[in-house]
Amino acid sequence: QVNLVESGGGSVQAGGSLRLSCASSEFIANYKCMAWFRQAPGKEREGVAQIYTGGGMTHYADSAKGRFTISQDNGKRTIYLQMDNLKPEDTGLYYCAARHGVFLATIDSTDFPYWGQGTQVTVSS
Repeated sequence: QVNLVESGGGSVQAGGSLRLSCASSEFIANYKCMAWFRQAPGKEREGVAQIYTGGGMTHYADSAKGRFTISQDNGKRTIYLQMDNLKPEDTGLYYCAARHGVFLATIDSTDFPYWGQGTQVTVSS
């Protein structure tokens, strides 16, 4: 059974940084792709960043480009999301997700069958 566990969330002021971690029970190379999503209260879940575990190719939502960096550590079975210059609109519950399958240029939650429980990020102005 796939188990993904997020950590690293917290409360920061605007302009601050956080690094989220997602530990996998499986070797991350077993997945085609892993991603971070977030969901703010009253809003739909949105894709933030994804990484293809085989070659390290990454994609980012426009809102994350230049501020967030997704990375992986195969030995630790962990992916990370480094978030810098955080803004109040980054507030939400951040989820880690994983999938098999093929290359896709979009970050769509419906493509991902495996999910963690989420970690809360709150950015105050």
